[in-house]
Amino acid sequence: MLIKKPKNDSRYSWTNHVFLKMMQYRISESLIRRIIRFPDRVEEGIAENTVAVMRRTDSEKKKEEIWVMYCLVNHSHGLKRNSLAKKPAFFSHLSRGNKIVVITAWRYPGKSPKRDPIPAEIIEEIKNVLF
Repeated sequence: MLIKKPKNDSRYSWTNHVFLKMMQYRISESLIRRIIRFPDRVEEGIAENTVAVMRRTDSEKKKEEIWVMYCLVNHSHGLKRNSLAKKPAFFSHLSRGNKIVVITAWRYPGKSPKRDPIPAEIIEEIKNVLF
């Protein structure tokens, strides 16, 4: 499968690292966008001020998860400095001209252990901003 390099637009910005991982794991741009919009699980990312989202793929041959890590960037102020757990308003700035910077994506074989889940009210706020 030939992976086309994603183009930056008004909502998404793509790193070179995620493009390399897209080629390595054969993950398309549209799949990454779908995982960000409709995740099965949302957790605080391992890097500071990042979000990790996951979607399961249940095929007959393999059961695996596809993960995407991203952060929000404000055009005028750079990276948001709010903590996800303390400030639910972290995601509310998407509609005010901020971008989702897709940092990386990967496939995880099997089922990954749960870490620090993001509270349900913050997930609802994310969904309201994205739609």
